Amino acid sequence: MEYQLVMTTVADESEAAALSRSLVEAGLAACVQIQPIRSVYRWKGELREDSEWRLTAKIMADRYPDVERHIRERHSYELPEIVSVRVEGGLPEYLRWLEGE
Repeated sequence: MEYQLVMTTVADESEAAALSRSLVEAGLAACVQIQPIRSVYRWKGELREDSEWRLTAKIMADRYPDVERHIRERHSYELPEIVSVRVEGGLPEYLRWLEGE
């Protein structure tokens, strides 16, 4: 089995909660963590600094295309951050739980 963490950022807490719930309810993510963050970035030539909310979804790797599509269809940003990181290891009992969800 292969596992991934998929991360995206959204503009506010209500969007973070709604997107997180929809990923879990759709059976695409076992769990989504929500964290407030501050981002500094360049967008369309302008230096920006904004408060955002980071979502980290724990998923089975084979669900990534569906997770990406789900996020893109519901995201408010013109170009959402959607990145994934392969999980190389973890507590076996936790990974079994992730598989079951």
